[in-house]
Amino acid sequence: MPAMKPEEFVRRLGDTRASAILRCPSRETAVGAMEAALRGGFRIIEFTLTIPGSLDLVEQFARRPEVIVGAGTVLTTDEAAAAVRRGARFLVSPVMDPAVIAAGVSLGVAVIPGCHTPTEMLAAHRAGAPLQKLFPAPGNGPAYIRACLAPLPFLKIVPTQGIDVTNARAWLEAGAYALGFTHALFDAGDLKASRFDRIEERARDLLAAMR
Repeated sequence: MPAMKPEEFVRRLGDTRASAILRCPSRETAVGAMEAALRGGFRIIEFTLTIPGSLDLVEQFARRPEVIVGAGTVLTTDEAAAAVRRGARFLVSPVMDPAVIAAGVSLGVAVIPGCHTPTEMLAAHRAGAPLQKLFPAPGNGPAYIRACLAPLPFLKIVPTQGIDVTNARAWLEAGAYALGFTHALFDAGDLKASRFDRIEERARDLLAAMR
């Protein structure tokens, strides 16, 4: 499957402004949970490489033309290459590793490296990452994004922690380019009990809160 050009992915993420990020200990649970997120309205999804059989999941969901699938927790260039071969159209990392960014650039996909400081964000941008994942998120999240963007308005910051139905709008109003939903969408108790209907309902609520 040909990779989606980075600029096209950035545009699509900017249109939807939301991604579903899943980390769980079971492949079977991952399938049910992500299916629920899709039913709830998400179209950009991420499987972390910590999930058993994660690359199989990437390949399985990447067959759907209406879904954009990425791989998360990418820590090495080999992982980056393997994920793209299996259909990942974007790569996400918890850290800012120039080698992983360079690998993504050479593979023709967008990389979203984890950054916490303005220095890391700018370094990621200059290394070729069109988006910067804010991780871990500070306690004063929206205010922090607003402060970072004041001198660096060209950054496209994507927070992925500390976002829920009560504050999603505040993050966007502060200037976040998009939001990545993790625990607020995939509640640990619901995952353990396979309560996928609740995940679907939560997906709808989160997307509605953004509007």
